[in-house]
Amino acid sequence: MSAAPLQYLLHAAGPASAPTYRLGWVLIALVMAVIVIIAALLIGAMTRRRTPPPAGTSASLPPDAGGLNWIVIGTGVSSVALFGALVYAMATLDSVAAPPRETGLTIEVTAYDWWWKVDYPDAIDPSRSFVTANEIHIPVGVPVRVELRSADVIHTFWAPRLAGKTEMIPGQTNVQWIEADTPGIYRGQCSQFCGSQHAHMAFEVVAEPQARFDAWRDAQLRVAQPVNSPDVRTGQRVFADRCAGCHSVRGTPADGMQAPDLTHLASRRLIAAGQMTNTAEHRLDWIEHAQRIKPDSLMPSIALSAADAAALDAYLSTLH
Repeated sequence: MSAAPLQYLLHAAGPASAPTYRLGWVLIALVMAVIVIIAALLIGAMTRRRTPPPAGTSASLPPDAGGLNWIVIGTGVSSVALFGALVYAMATLDSVAAPPRETGLTIEVTAYDWWWKVDYPDAIDPSRSFVTANEIHIPVGVPVRVELRSADVIHTFWAPRLAGKTEMIPGQTNVQWIEADTPGIYRGQCSQFCGSQHAHMAFEVVAEPQARFDAWRDAQLRVAQPVNSPDVRTGQRVFADRCAGCHSVRGTPADGMQAPDLTHLASRRLIAAGQMTNTAEHRLDWIEHAQRIKPDSLMPSIALSAADAAALDAYLSTLH
């Protein structure tokens, strides 16, 4: 149902991920070398013919004196290779522990079963802070500090092409940094099993030039616009009655805190944490059949009349 980009695991897209990708290729090469060496030794052992004992002597043969040399050589080479891999791995971890220059943006990501709350705080001007969900926008070429929290169980934040995995533990704030070299949409995923819908807990990182990011941020700061048409007003009333207990829409009385902020719902590419593309048809399908699409999620399936469904869709379509 989702048209999200694939989670490419073989290509890095930023300086926080490139060193770990190189480390991965080195370890793969080391493992393949071990496999080839072991296979060659096994083939050699199976095809080697030992000299038969002289006539009239015992049929039992003494142990191969050269076997101990092979053990010593193999152990020595393995120890050197493993120690080298350890040193390289520690150097790689150190190289991605912190960005090479000061971060230009800080965001806060909180994991829920099974979606992502994304806060853009502004310490200088709190009025420029806002909240979105499941979609992280960052400027290209700018190191971004990501503060990670969990609201319930242990989750793991992972955008493979941008950075490694970082645990999200209840009651603790962990920190990661990401940076994208080029514009694009990079898929992320919770990589720590967290319940029945763990596989359907995705997010997207949208990297864009600074000017486009600034325009997006300014748009996200706006509250929902007043509604005018009768159908949209009816839809807003349906939303207030059926949705506002959990969801919020800034600029309206809807101020629920248990589910994603929907102030700019229509501007997002996906809904339901990456489950579906954000179309009018899919929005209504999600509202009316959430427990069929994502069983055990906190979003209930909501029964709507045809008139209420049409009015609610008209209202949600205004939330750009």
